Amino acid sequence: MAVSFTNVSSEAGLKKLDEYLLTRSYISGYQASNDDLAVYSAFSTAPSSSYTNVARWFTHIDALLRLSGVTADGQGVKVESTAVPSASTPDVADAKAPAADDDDDDDVDLFGEETEEEKKAAEERAAAVKASGKKKESGKSSVLLDVKPWDDETDMTKLEEAVRNVKMEGLLWGASKLVPVGYGIKKLQIMMTIVDDLVSVDSLIEDYFYTEPANEYIQSCDIVAFNKICKLFHKYQSLSFYLLALFLLLY
Repeated sequence: MAVSFTNVSSEAGLKKLDEYLLTRSYISGYQASNDDLAVYSAFSTAPSSSYTNVARWFTHIDALLRLSGVTADGQGVKVESTAVPSASTPDVADAKAPAADDDDDDDVDLFGEETEEEKKAAEERAAAVKASGKKKESGKSSVLLDVKPWDDETDMTKLEEAVRNVKMEGLLWGASKLVPVGYGIKKLQIMMTIVDDLVSVDSLIEDYFYTEPANEYIQSCDIVAFNKICKLFHKYQSLSFYLLALFLLLY
C-alpha cells in the first residue's frame, strides 16, 4: 500500500512524519528508494533537529545523494502540497479501516498548506534530486548488525554511543532499536550503509567493537543481514526484503 504525505513543511506534517520514521530507516523497504527521493524533494529546507527521526532520515538521504544517488524503485509514495478538505476526513478514516489487518504500512496523511515560495523551492529541489538519481549506483551495501552487551547491567545507552562513535569515510549509521534477548538482557539492532570499497564490516567489528573503549560494553557483534545496493540486484530486491523480514520475525 502506497504511503501518502501532505505538506511536510508544516509543524503537524513534520510531527506525523517523525512518528512514521520512529521505527523505520526509509520511507519503504530496507534501503533508500525513489519513495525517499519523493519525500526528500518536498522539503524546501532541512528539517529542525527537534524532529529527531525526520532529521536523521533527511541527513542520511542527503548523504546518499552526495555519494552516488539513489536508484531503487520503491513501493510508491504520494506527496501532496495542499490540505485535504476537513469534510472528507471521515471518508478517509473509513477507507483506511479495512486495511487494519494488512501487513503493509498504513497511509499517513499530513495536513497543512504550502506557500508559493515553498512550492517553487520544492520543485527546484525535485529537479536537482532527479539529476542526482541518474548517477550510477554501485558498490554499496545496507547492513543490519546485532550488538550484544556483557550482561543485564551494561549501560545500553553508552553501548550505542560507542557504536555510533565509530566514524569513517563511506560509513553512515541508520536506525536502531533494543531487542529483548532473555534474563533481562537486551541487544542493540542497528542498520548502517557502507561503500564497499571503503569499509570492511569484519574489520570494523574487530578493530573498533572488540577494542577499547567499545569492548567495555560490547560482548559480541553479528551480521544479521547484508544487502548489496546496486542495479545488478534490483530484480532480487523484493525477495531480499521478504527474506529479511521473515528472518527478523523468527530471530
